[in-house]
Amino acid sequence: MITSSVRSVVRNKALRASGPGDGWMKGEADGTVDRWMTGGTGQRDGRREGCSGRVRSFNEIPHTGRNGWINLLHFWRNGTFSHLHKHMELNFNTLGPIYRQYLGSQCSVNILFPVDIAELFHSEGPNPRRMTLQPWDTHRETRKHSKGVFLKNGIEWRSDRLLLNREVMLSSAVRRFLPLLNEVAQDFSRVLQRKVHAEGKREKDAHILTFDPSPELFRFALEASCHVLYGERIGLFSSEPSQESERFIWAVEQMLNTTSPLLYVPRSLLRFHRPLWTQHVTAWDHIFSHAEERIQHVYERLQARGGSVEGPAESSQFPGVLRLLMERGELPLELIRANITELMAGGVDTTAVPLQFALFELARNPDVQERVRAQVQSSWLRAEGNPQKALQGAPLLKGTVKETLRLYPVGITVQRYPVRDIVLQNYHIPAGTLVQVCLYPLGRSQDVFQDPLIFDPSRWAVAEAGEGRGRNVTKETGSGAGFRSLAFGFGARQCVGRRIAENEMQLVLLHILKNFRLSVSSKEELSTKYTLILQPESPPMITFSTLTH
Repeated sequence: MITSSVRSVVRNKALRASGPGDGWMKGEADGTVDRWMTGGTGQRDGRREGCSGRVRSFNEIPHTGRNGWINLLHFWRNGTFSHLHKHMELNFNTLGPIYRQYLGSQCSVNILFPVDIAELFHSEGPNPRRMTLQPWDTHRETRKHSKGVFLKNGIEWRSDRLLLNREVMLSSAVRRFLPLLNEVAQDFSRVLQRKVHAEGKREKDAHILTFDPSPELFRFALEASCHVLYGERIGLFSSEPSQESERFIWAVEQMLNTTSPLLYVPRSLLRFHRPLWTQHVTAWDHIFSHAEERIQHVYERLQARGGSVEGPAESSQFPGVLRLLMERGELPLELIRANITELMAGGVDTTAVPLQFALFELARNPDVQERVRAQVQSSWLRAEGNPQKALQGAPLLKGTVKETLRLYPVGITVQRYPVRDIVLQNYHIPAGTLVQVCLYPLGRSQDVFQDPLIFDPSRWAVAEAGEGRGRNVTKETGSGAGFRSLAFGFGARQCVGRRIAENEMQLVLLHILKNFRLSVSSKEELSTKYTLILQPESPPMITFSTLTH
């Protein structure tokens, strides 16, 4: 909750800044909003009206109210931050394919069509910038921690990012850490099997158990991330998992939950909102403390061997991202700490939550589940235990992850500041303007996807193969064709942990589908909430039924 003192300060700012025309849902572009709302399918009519004739000025872009402080008060009062994804969808339905949003002192231009995203991508420059998460940035500065690539910009960001890419993004790196992820995914499947056999009921040749798998998925995500980052297991699948690791998971959730309400609070006003700020700082402090302990452990092992260990090329097993960075010596230790901590904090909820959605969608779409399972089983047999070959032979697994993230994007926006003036939907956008790609409305737009609410992993395999325009194939073509699946961002500034997350999710789904049939009692849509990441209001209950081999 926002304290009354903060509300008072913001309300005074709002009153001083208010002026004529500061209402909600303003469409100033000569009737553009009316034309959009009466134009039927939206994109085609909206583009015809918005992109013909003269280039319109920035001030003509429809907006939700010019007074950012009044808007911010509305957000706090109405709890809009918790359903920001739905708020954006409503704005697009009301105002059209582009609109301005003022919150506090910040103004953004929000877009959703791939052709506009492509234009934004081509104007991001060599050192792309995203919106700074002010609470995170303030924490680093007050605690005098170095910043990782997530919070950096400019040339400094680029040099650090290129060094990280070599260890976590290149295909050679993926080949080396894939066996570690597969090991954890296989162990996780065995944990589920033991649980279902011990707690479930027996029906014919199967054991059946209905439960919320989210606690197990969070442990899996942390175990898998640590195995890749540190090159060692932390024992979260034991009968008595580490309480310290459980507290780390809690701290990540607390950090995410407290970020959104603080996101638009100026640093000077944080002192008026001490309880929430204290919770946020405490969560980050625990995350850094947990990561520092593990980093120090790896550092001491390396020093004990004289700082020289068997080189990566000769090692039979991937030694972990941390050790590789230390061995190379190209990043100072404080920057290694900062980036490893960010990767660790960003690798739990952002993997575990999409897996909840994926299991739910597979469970409520049994025909889809059977098609994916058949491909998985066939590919696994042909691969003879090689995880890379198994994934290559099961493109529907990759499609399942992409389809899940289309409907339930982890982060609901991708932000960029164009380095040159651009034109979007025939409106002039000055260089340096914050432009946000809104992923939730994008993924559910009937103007971008055919049958957008249908869960169909095969739409991605067909689209990538360039085949036809059958049911559920994406409708967008031309310059925006490659900008429909953006859950990990795009370009040089896409998520640095993308390859870890993608393969982690695919491998655990592979082993679950090999061993279980999934079902749910209700096929109703899941209610969702936004806490810096999109997640279910309540975790879905999934029925796991063992399969005989």
